[in-house]
Formats: sequence, structure tokens, C-alpha cells
Amino acid sequence: MHVGMAAVFQNPGQARTDREVYVHDLRLADLAEPLGFESVWSVEHHFTDYTMCPDVLQFLSYVAGRTSRVQLGSMVVVLPWHDPLRVAEQIAMLDHLSNGRLVLGLGRGAGKVEFDGFRLSMDESRARFVESAEMILRGLETGVCEYDGAFVKQPPVAIRPKPFKTFRGRTYAAAVSPESVRIMAELGVGILVIPQKPWPEVAKELDDYRATYRQVNGTDAPAPICAGWTFCDESADRAEAMARRYIGGYYQTVLDHYQFAGDHLARTRGYEYYGKMSEKIASYGTDKVIDFFLNLQVWGTPAQCYEKIVDVRRRVGNEHFVGVFSYAGMPWDDAEASLRLFARAVMPELQRLGPVAAVAPAPVRAGGLDVGLLGS
Repeated sequence: MHVGMAAVFQNPGQARTDREVYVHDLRLADLAEPLGFESVWSVEHHFTDYTMCPDVLQFLSYVAGRTSRVQLGSMVVVLPWHDPLRVAEQIAMLDHLSNGRLVLGLGRGAGKVEFDGFRLSMDESRARFVESAEMILRGLETGVCEYDGAFVKQPPVAIRPKPFKTFRGRTYAAAVSPESVRIMAELGVGILVIPQKPWPEVAKELDDYRATYRQVNGTDAPAPICAGWTFCDESADRAEAMARRYIGGYYQTVLDHYQFAGDHLARTRGYEYYGKMSEKIASYGTDKVIDFFLNLQVWGTPAQCYEKIVDVRRRVGNEHFVGVFSYAGMPWDDAEASLRLFARAVMPELQRLGPVAAVAPAPVRAGGLDVGLLGS
């Protein structure tokens, strides 16, 4: 099993300077390759202290120059916020700089504050995403970008430096709504799973995705990549206390950033599914929603962390786990100690695992709390 780590640059409440957050999270990223992690990831967000990586490909270019082996993952590049031609060029350039180590993750975004900041309508995000993704993915295979859509109008131009290896099999997208899952299958990309929904529901959507992918592309879909907010400690009691404080604290920042207390998502084209989730969050209450998210993540002793990751793997068939180790203002020493313990006691056991057996279709459990919030 492939194991990676992600740096997300959170600064909730601006309790520290942004510079302090960057110094710390960059130091953790520098530890990834020496500790044996196989990939380094980050996310794209803008304008707030939720996460502060406005250019994930720029961050990964920095990591590329400081490493020689780790893969470089974008979790994700939010296409509606960019000129897709520039994104295609940046992807090709980073792949050359890193000798082909990029794992490309794409998404469409859901943060109103970010769409407002870029002076874009969220109503157009799904169409913009699809048009941009189609042009970029085709261009990365042919070396030429061209498109004639409702939003993307691009006469033929060459990508230079020309892409030197295919991105098929190493391109993924975050997908939350069922409609997005089907879109990703039709685009021929893998699925990046951010744990936030009941596992049986995730498994059912992945079954549908795999069937559509096989029908459209004539081959099996790549195994999904699964991320998880992680805290590892020798003490089970301390791990739980830290998880409740900091993983729970992280999810509070999610609720704040995406403004789920409002009703704008229900009234926004393409986000109706999110609007229903907002209603459920209001119905269940913040504390229950946070507890639900917490129990989907990876925390505990090394043995408990291992078992939680393996359990998810049995459910969804992922061959790649990405741990997030620093978030919600967690003290730096605690984040580093968790990272090091995980690398020493959990990661080697995960890396010894062979390919996962075929995942059987899983029925969706009746009822249950569904609070998926991220991705597309």
C-alpha cells in the first residue's frame, strides 16, 4: 500500500502568524521523504485561514526541488478558478521538473467566499469544471490545447514543454455528489476520497463509478486514493483527547469555511446535494456532525491507526492512503511526534500489504448521518 502525507497550512483564528504556519508545515513536508512517505500532497484554498495554499502546483514545485523520490499530489487544483490553458502549462512544467512524479488531482470547489473573491458564479462551476478538465486532459495527451465550449474558448496552441508521459492512471478528482462521481468516470479519472460520508454510501457510489468507468473507457477504473486526518500516539486515551480537540476543531473550520449555516447551497445550480446536506447538519446539530466526522478519521495507538486504515481499504479498495498530520492549531511538537510515530510504527506495516482483493458491492445502510462537504 502506498502511503503519503499532506500539508494543509491551517491557521484558525490567526493564533499564529502565517509565516510561522508555513515554516512549521514546510518542515513537516521536508520530513516526508526521509521518514519513508511515498508522496507529498496539498490542497488549494484562498482568502481565509481555513487553509492557506493558494497555488498547490507552486508548492509541489518547491517540494520537487527538495526531494528525489516522493510523488507530488494536488488535492486538488480547483479548475473553475483558473485559466485552464495556464493550468495545463503548469502541470506539464512541474512534471518535467519532477521527472514525472506528479499525481494530478482536480476539483470544482464549493466555497462561496472563494467564488465571490474570484468574481465567479457558483452556478457555472460544474460546467466550467467539465470543460476545463476535458481540455486539459486531452491537451496533456496530445500536447495541444483546444476547446470550443460555452465557457472555454481556446484556439489550438501547443503546450511547451510538451508533456512527456501520459497522465492516464495518475489523474484523480474529488467527488462528493453522485452526479460528480459519474462525471469523473466519464472523464476517465480516478476518485479521491475525503472521508466524510457513511462508508457504505461511499462504497455504493464507487460501485456505480466503476461500472460507468468500465462502460465508457473499456477498462477497469484505478483504485481510489483515500485521505484521512490522522493523530497517532502510544496512549489510546491521549490520542482520543487530541483527536476530539484537533480533528474536531478542524471540522468546525470546515463548517465555517463552507458556510453550511446558510441556505445558499440549496439555491445554487449544481450544489443541490450540498443544500440537502446543509439541512441535515442543521437537523443533527454541530456536535453530532463533528463526532460523525471524527469517527471516520484515523486516530489512536499505532495498532488502532493501522486497523482503521485497513478497514477503510476493505470497504473502498484504495491502494493509497494520505495522512494529514498538522491542522486546527495543533501544537507543532505534537504534530511532529504523531507524524514520526506513524512513520515508524504504522507505515511499514501498511507498505507490506499486497494488492487489495476485489471489493464486493456494498448496500447503502438505511438512515445514517450524511454530511459530506468537500470536493466537487
